[in-house]
Amino acid sequence: MRKLVISTSSFDVDNNSCLRNLVNSGMHIVGNSYKRKLTEDEIIGLLGEDTVGMIAGIEPLTERVFASAKGLRVVSRCGAGLDSVDLAAAKIRDISVFNTPEAPAQAVAELTMGLMLAALRRICQTDRLLRVNEWPRVQGQLLAAQIVGIIGLGHIGRRVARLCQAFDARVIAYDPYIDPTSHGVESVSLEKLITEANVISLHLPYGADTHHLLDAKTFARMKPGTIIINSARGGIVDETALDEALISGHLGMAALDVFEQEPYHGPLIGNDKAILTSHIGSLARESRKRMEIEAAENLLEGLINTGLIKSDVNNV
Repeated sequence: MRKLVISTSSFDVDNNSCLRNLVNSGMHIVGNSYKRKLTEDEIIGLLGEDTVGMIAGIEPLTERVFASAKGLRVVSRCGAGLDSVDLAAAKIRDISVFNTPEAPAQAVAELTMGLMLAALRRICQTDRLLRVNEWPRVQGQLLAAQIVGIIGLGHIGRRVARLCQAFDARVIAYDPYIDPTSHGVESVSLEKLITEANVISLHLPYGADTHHLLDAKTFARMKPGTIIINSARGGIVDETALDEALISGHLGMAALDVFEQEPYHGPLIGNDKAILTSHIGSLARESRKRMEIEAAENLLEGLINTGLIKSDVNNV
């Protein structure tokens, strides 16, 4: 029996018609029993040599993983980013790779706005103080009064831009591949954005060229009181330098949904100026359902294209 692996920490197989039809056609589905992000060794063990297709999470799909998974032909990412996938290694081994870039975009954009507003109005700090019998009168800031700098204007970044504009904020953006003006956003250099924005929101992929894009030197060039929002990828921000910049008072607040190492146990845990969430950007019920359906459809398409199953499997 041919095996399919679903490595995401959760996935609703029972209510996914594509997957049910694949099961009915003779496929065997194996899930992630750890219910968390898998390590390289764990994903190698889960795939084995008999897996032909997988629905992937954010685990590292490296050259070593692909070399070990000798039967693998299709990888369907349940999510937008592909930075965890060695695309060159997949291509060499004729493994098709898919993702779902549009499905989680609205959910991540809305979480970004929630983090931004929480940081500006000090919502989490006020909540914590209230719970220890204080009655804080914390003065926050208006989003409408800010210059919001967006780094990366892809599916998510341009949604965040529109939402910020709806709040009457001035939005500037830097993207080396997309012209922000084509989306009604003021285009600026990265340096201008870093030095002029009051709120900086990250929406770009992680790679060697974006590793610690925001580090101690970058933070030093920002306006005093700048707020950092990261719902993209953890490695883009030097978290130790961020913690130090918050403690010093140079940065005003930070809100992060992603971290260089997850689960996160770093110094920001104890920083009252940091709002932290556990990589929940896409975890809105409606978006998650769409992601899972699209990921399964992509998997099916890939298996059909490789000739591993017949094109009429949806009629099973």
